[in-house]
Amino acid sequence: TLFFSGLMAYLSMALNLPYFGFIPTLVGIIGLFFVVAKLKNSAFGILAVFALTGFMGLTLGPMINMYLTAYSNGAELVAMAMVGTATVFVTLSVYTIISQKDFSFMGGFLFAGLMVVILALVANFFFNIAAVSVAIASVSILIFSGFILFDTSRIIHGGETNYIMATVSLYISIYQLFVNMLMLLGIFGGDD
Repeated sequence: TLFFSGLMAYLSMALNLPYFGFIPTLVGIIGLFFVVAKLKNSAFGILAVFALTGFMGLTLGPMINMYLTAYSNGAELVAMAMVGTATVFVTLSVYTIISQKDFSFMGGFLFAGLMVVILALVANFFFNIAAVSVAIASVSILIFSGFILFDTSRIIHGGETNYIMATVSLYISIYQLFVNMLMLLGIFGGDD
C-alpha cells in the first residue's frame, strides 16, 4: 500500500493535479475509511484499502509539488521528511517487536491527544496562527509516533487480528507522520 500510495503521489505530481481542497479531501478519506471498515472481512476489503491509500497518495502529490516549487531546497526537505518518517517507523516498530512490550495502555492517551489536535486544527483553520501550526505539527508527530507503537503492539499481542484494519492503521500513522514532519521541515528548514 505504501508503494501504491507513492505511485499515486508521483502520478498526481506528474499530472500537476491541483489541491483537492480541505473538505473534499476529508470527505474522501473518511468515506473510504468507512468503506474499508465495512469490507474489512471480505476480499473486497483489500481493494478498498488500495482505494483509500491511492486516494491519500493523490492528495499528497499537490502538497509535495508545493514544497518542490516554493522552496529552493524543496527536494531536500521532501527527502528528509521521507527518510525521517522511515527511520521513526522502523525504529519504533523494531523496538516494539524486540522488546515485546505491550503498549495498549497508550490507547486512551493517544485518542485524547488526537482529539485535542483535531480541535486545535479546527480553531487554527479560522485563526491561522503560525505558532499554533508549529505546535500542532510537533504534537502530531509525537501522537502518530505513539500510534505506531500502539498499533504494532496490538498486532504483535493479538489486539488487532484483522490485517486490513492493521494495514490502514499503520498507513495512516505513517502518512500523518510524513505530512507533519514535512510541514515542520518546511517551517524551520527552508532556505527561503
